[in-house]
Amino acid sequence: MVIGLGVALAAGAALLFGAPAQSGEPQPLPLSAAWPNAARGNVPSKLADGSEYSPGLYLDATTSIGTAQSADSKTLRLVVRDGAGKLLELRKVPAEHRAPFAALTASGTTLLWVESISGKQQLWSADRRDPKTARMVTADVGAMQFYDSEHDLVVADGRVHWVASGIGDATEFRSVALTGGTVSKRSEKGTWGLAAWPWAVDGQHSARGATTLLNLQTNATVATPAADRAVTGCGATWCQMVSINPDGYSRIDLSHPDGSNRRKVLEGNVATAITDVAVLDRFEVLAKTTTQSDLTGNQQLLVYDLSNRHLVLVSPDAGNIAYRAGVLWWSTGDQSSFVRNSLDLRTI
Repeated sequence: MVIGLGVALAAGAALLFGAPAQSGEPQPLPLSAAWPNAARGNVPSKLADGSEYSPGLYLDATTSIGTAQSADSKTLRLVVRDGAGKLLELRKVPAEHRAPFAALTASGTTLLWVESISGKQQLWSADRRDPKTARMVTADVGAMQFYDSEHDLVVADGRVHWVASGIGDATEFRSVALTGGTVSKRSEKGTWGLAAWPWAVDGQHSARGATTLLNLQTNATVATPAADRAVTGCGATWCQMVSINPDGYSRIDLSHPDGSNRRKVLEGNVATAITDVAVLDRFEVLAKTTTQSDLTGNQQLLVYDLSNRHLVLVSPDAGNIAYRAGVLWWSTGDQSSFVRNSLDLRTI
């Protein structure tokens, strides 16, 4: 499986760490004050049998789907974990297959994922309430490209869409009906990833980042904004420009893909924390290094709310930050003992 770094993570690693905090930075609001009614959750990282659990998708603040090793360490299981800790096993494979379940995506009660066994990728689905419904949708997936985005698999119009490496400098846009059947293929020059349907964004492997959005239904294109010494990442509605200011600090700006409504989000020791830009068309997820970061490896987890331009401190000491389908999650603690925390941004 080929995993892309993603524009946001590459920009964060390349540009954004190590400078001292700037004076005059906006002070974030505490999570409890900014969003007192938001749905939240936290669970131990270990299951009742002592095995580690790694979530790959949250359905809400307390229900997640992820991977866990069996008690005898012989198999890896894809399980649904509810808020009470109850498990429903959907699928299992021999434990020698490393990270066999990827790109978890839900459409109603249908769960989709990519299964990698012995170096071969397959697209699978199941009704998340019934393990007996688990089945392979297709093995004709090509060299799938994942960018740690909630759009690695996109469900639209009864079909599942993804991208794969094409011949030379090209990307294949592939799709198949949810019920299976023939896979459709379309090739475009460049390295593309999917955004909210029907949009795709180029520059996935470029140091500059995105330059163009492509509508896969109409073939319309939109040139994305740029800035000096900046890396641009885009979704269908917003683009982010991550740059270095004249003082050597990082700066994050947002605008619509046509360049309108541009605003500075934050400057200082900050980075984009996830690949996806302005999730739910409202929240930009950021990470900030502190004096404790070198000791713990964790960072402050911040969210910028585009609806009111407020900056919110979600966690002062977060690790393993991830997001899918409206839910943000992260860990607190150390590697020997940590808790999985979640925040359903859809409830704000």
